[in-house]
Amino acid sequence: MNDFERAITYLNDPFNWTRRNGILDLLAEHVAVSAVAVAAAMVIALPIGAALGSARRGSGVVVVVSNVSRAIPTLALLTLFAVSPIGFGNRATAIALAVFAIPPILTNTFVGFRGVDAEVREAARAMGMSRGQVLRRVDVPLAAPLVLTGIRTATVQVVATATLAALVGGGGLGRLINLGFGQRDYGVMIAGAILVAALALLTELALVVLSWAVTPGQRRLPFRRVPRTDAAVGRPEPTASGIPL
Repeated sequence: MNDFERAITYLNDPFNWTRRNGILDLLAEHVAVSAVAVAAAMVIALPIGAALGSARRGSGVVVVVSNVSRAIPTLALLTLFAVSPIGFGNRATAIALAVFAIPPILTNTFVGFRGVDAEVREAARAMGMSRGQVLRRVDVPLAAPLVLTGIRTATVQVVATATLAALVGGGGLGRLINLGFGQRDYGVMIAGAILVAALALLTELALVVLSWAVTPGQRRLPFRRVPRTDAAVGRPEPTASGIPL
């Protein structure tokens, strides 16, 4: 039996899922840490990106913050936190992952709100809308596709990177990978990697569906063809007598 077969056998054992600190417990902990990190990043990045994008200024600040945040390795932050009052565990991991998630959310929010046509805003104000109403009814719906793309990108990255929690005494599916590597049980390590990859793919799929559902405008399933009209295919339109022009 090779390592991949041992991984499948490990995943097919119900005891490995339901026991204490089993797969279900580690999965719940992994999702919780990831959700806290993404939520914290959204609380920080969304207001800043929306304010700077609506004002059409501060692009330099956004670029600097995004580049600096991307340049800091998550593992390096966890190492620094280990010798600070933050310490080890899931709290340190959530903070490091929040820093990791800020750049895509901030950048996409800024670009989305900056891309809203100024004439549309002026037309909304001319209709008597207040500044808050313009933000809710005009800016947010038009910027939503890019904002949701940034959130989706950050969430998938966080879910995949949260495995580092196991290196600093935290929980999550990374503990399976760490345990398998430490005991040279590569079947367990591959099983953990499969679970993390599957969770990242499911997260991507769920957020794509959510983006499709909340984005304003005409909705169409990706696999559904757009009906073609006679005018679109260049067919002559019939006259009242039924004879084409």
